[in-house]
Amino acid sequence: MTSEIQPEVRHNTEQTRFEIWVGDEMAGFTEYRPRPDLRAFVHTEIQDKFGGRGLAMRVIREALDTTKADGLGLLPYCPAVRKFLTKNPEYVELVPVERRSEFEL
Repeated sequence: MTSEIQPEVRHNTEQTRFEIWVGDEMAGFTEYRPRPDLRAFVHTEIQDKFGGRGLAMRVIREALDTTKADGLGLLPYCPAVRKFLTKNPEYVELVPVERRSEFEL
């Protein structure tokens, strides 16, 4: 019986993105642009061969948890991050109130 390798999320501050790794292979990432007191999430990508496993939602969840823990807000320019927010409304509080309508939140 083989145990499946658990994905691991890593914060790559040099490339301003959160990466999700499966073993020694990067399966995907969610990328952000640092702003004063905010992270503007701009793009999320998962390699095709890792698709359908919920890895995008996992890397986004961990990225947003870290953003919150760092005391930062978020701007969800990335469609995948906006989709995550609609399914997990408890994270909408990270988006500044005055910017929420811009993202239809």
